[in-house]
Amino acid sequence: MIYLDHAAATPLNPEVLAVMQPFFTDQFYNPSATYMSAQKVRAALEQARADVAVQLGARPSEIIFTAGGTESDNLAITGVMREFPDANMVVSAIEHDAVLKPATQLNRRIAGVTRRGIVSIEDLRNKIDDNTVLVSVMYANNEVGTIQPIRQIAQLLTQIREERRKSGKSLPIYLHTDACQAANYLDLHVSRLGVDLMTLNGGKIYGSKQSGVLFVRHMVRLRPIIYGGGQERNLRSGTENVPGAIGFAKALQIAVDRRHEESERLQVLQKLTFDLISDKLPGAVINGSQKHRLPNNIHITLPGQDNERMLVELDERGIMAAAGSACSASDDEPSHVLSAMGINDADARASLRITMGRETTAADIHELADTLRAIA
Repeated sequence: MIYLDHAAATPLNPEVLAVMQPFFTDQFYNPSATYMSAQKVRAALEQARADVAVQLGARPSEIIFTAGGTESDNLAITGVMREFPDANMVVSAIEHDAVLKPATQLNRRIAGVTRRGIVSIEDLRNKIDDNTVLVSVMYANNEVGTIQPIRQIAQLLTQIREERRKSGKSLPIYLHTDACQAANYLDLHVSRLGVDLMTLNGGKIYGSKQSGVLFVRHMVRLRPIIYGGGQERNLRSGTENVPGAIGFAKALQIAVDRRHEESERLQVLQKLTFDLISDKLPGAVINGSQKHRLPNNIHITLPGQDNERMLVELDERGIMAAAGSACSASDDEPSHVLSAMGINDADARASLRITMGRETTAADIHELADTLRAIA
């Protein structure tokens, strides 16, 4: 079997499983309990928090462990907007539904993207007004892999903050980025990026599903969306998923350590894929930017084809791929990401997302190209 849907899920790294294992069995204690065995678990949890903070260039107190990317996005979006109920927010048109759907329930504006799937800085600036408290733009898109200009957006918000300060306006403006797809390949240092909130997902970095982090800069004001015992700085109540947090810290450390080497390896495979598709499928269209793109992502349209049929035939031949986000795979509507990029419904329904991972080889890519030529 050839697995080419790493944007949907990554296999659990054996090194990650090894550090998690004791916390399922011998060290099962609730870290909020007072006895010594439980406090050892608490210490391990806090060490994991500190380890994550080091990888992000953050303070340990700024790391909130969650149950994955969706919860982290919801906490960032809903948490800030509940703190500032009279304010508005701006999100890009190609955000994951974990951002777009909570934003729909709030006072939100949508910033458009270019044909290549890059957010329009001009449109984003035009959507921000004196009542905007939050801007949310994903670091890299989960469907077409486009890398967004987060640093440029952060610089824009710095200018806006200065303008507000000079005019005596007290409303803050925060920048949130969903970095779930970016974590394996891009710089995550929060100060270099200039972000105030950042979402990460363990299930995308060879950690366990239902593990994640929300980075919350110390000065950010937001309210919880889960109430209870007051864990995670009163922002995420509930007994902590200690194995998930321990595993997340290890998975993130491995991802950061391997980032450059793995990105270079996948860029070679990505170019091979583009070359083979151009040669064997001359009518194919590559969607998104080829320059500003995650190294593991290939998104193509095969005009006149049915992507559901192609996915079934690929699966029958031992190749697992996707048409778009796995979270909306059962949705009959065309991708909102492709629609925002100006791709019509017919072409959207003829599009495939191929996302490579650590075990992907050149032989896999040759097999993919030959199989696509055979079924298209």
